[in-house]
Amino acid sequence: MGASSSTANASPEAHERREQETLASAALALPLLRAAFSRAATTASALPDALAPPRASFRLPGSLPPPPPHFHDLLARLGPAAASLFFTDGAAAGAEGDAGWVPFLRGFNRCCARVSASRSLALLLRVYAAAGAPCGVQFQPDEGGDEGGKVVGELAPEEIAVFLWMCWVMAWSGSAPKVAAGDGGEKSEPVVVLLPDVTHLVLAALVSAGAVADDESVWGWEISSGGKGVKVQEFTSWVLSTASGLGNCLSRYVQERLRSLAADSTEENSVSTDNTTFDTSDVYLLTRGRAWAIALSLRNKLSEKFLPGSVIGMDTEDLLYRSSVHGKGLSRFWSGVEGYNGPMLILLSAFSKGGVENVDSGRRWVIGVLTEEGFESKDTFYGSSGFLCAVHPIFHMLPPSGKEKNFVYSHLHPQIRVYEANPKPVGLAFGGTVGNERIFLDEDFSKVVVRHHAVDKTYQHGSLIPSQGYLPVEASVLDVEVWGLGGEATRRQQNVYKKRENIFSEQRRKVDLKTFGNWEDSPEKMMMDMISDPNRVRREDR
Repeated sequence: MGASSSTANASPEAHERREQETLASAALALPLLRAAFSRAATTASALPDALAPPRASFRLPGSLPPPPPHFHDLLARLGPAAASLFFTDGAAAGAEGDAGWVPFLRGFNRCCARVSASRSLALLLRVYAAAGAPCGVQFQPDEGGDEGGKVVGELAPEEIAVFLWMCWVMAWSGSAPKVAAGDGGEKSEPVVVLLPDVTHLVLAALVSAGAVADDESVWGWEISSGGKGVKVQEFTSWVLSTASGLGNCLSRYVQERLRSLAADSTEENSVSTDNTTFDTSDVYLLTRGRAWAIALSLRNKLSEKFLPGSVIGMDTEDLLYRSSVHGKGLSRFWSGVEGYNGPMLILLSAFSKGGVENVDSGRRWVIGVLTEEGFESKDTFYGSSGFLCAVHPIFHMLPPSGKEKNFVYSHLHPQIRVYEANPKPVGLAFGGTVGNERIFLDEDFSKVVVRHHAVDKTYQHGSLIPSQGYLPVEASVLDVEVWGLGGEATRRQQNVYKKRENIFSEQRRKVDLKTFGNWEDSPEKMMMDMISDPNRVRREDR
């Protein structure tokens, strides 16, 4: 009763403080927030500087055109824009003591408290516009104040790309190693960091909004070519359905920057040269941009596996199979994935029309399959969950529909050949039914057949390749990659399995020379005895 009485008699200020602390502690520990607030309250520019991304020079890989000139200016204004939008009422002005603690928590909860995905995306778009991006995005507050309202306007293709790059820099800043103040990091030149290619994401947003209607127009499309823009409402709908992870970028970014501020005040806001990203965009099918797109579309723990790969590239030790290195064919594929009982990502690159001209003209497409368990040699479909995805030139993720469970089909030639009246197809398949698969890869890995989603009730509807009609599309396979996502423990289990299988294989190959050379036990002696006296009664030795 005493506790309830004291709570009822508490002042409105104490009640608000307790409420804000409870809400903030769900996102970040209060002692850590206290330490960040103490260091942010030293000067008026401490908090805006802390919310700014690490200093670096960003460029695009390969022959892609450079980012717009205002991109680096936008990143420089990102910290002050976030501080002015959320940490107001003295929180960003260096207020010390309890007078600034509650406004600081209020600003933290504005951007980091758990809200709907559409609300988080609206806050992110407000930061993008407040940082000085030359876009048509505007905020219309409600009559109740700044807490409500909606974001309206239109985003051009180049503005969508800059927005996505800003979100990627937010994710990158959390994993960028810092330079201590005594190492001369502030005086050195900024580190060159490669931005991911987001053309497939921008194109997916335009196709979803109807800005790019013809499938043929996606080939060779570039961000710099411009075109019709996308309304904010249409862009929000696309993000919620395809790249829902963008809604968490702002809250994660603010938490990481405050955690970095509270951890070490002597760190400079720059990155180490060890974080230089090398141009590996053409080495693997799973580029950093494609890994980031997959991470944004997933809502489970696998997204955390792809996020580091989108920043520094995937770990090459997780590459289980690559047809250009290990050779094409189902047997080569099986030797790489056998015994790996964990989630895997299969990427397949192909081109639909015959002739080398199609490869040179860039009309190759990439599709992917994300499985959550290992492969088994069966003549029926199996699996508990999985995803199909169109990766290039348009990104689109197709989750399970929940109607059927024909996720994976992997059938090898049986070791003992027997007559089969209706032999099952040998190869890999995903979705559909046996003989009418949605994706079927033959045993030589030379041909792939992609069928319309009408034959499949396992995965959701949607086109996997451009210009896909109702008829099956037969394509020539260029490359196949398989990435293991189970981590080091799953990789160790596979190594143990392979060692055990090698021991069994060696045992089967060995021949007992003593038994092999014993004439008394040989079948030849038995045949000679039968020929010499076939009527003699012999007692069988048991």
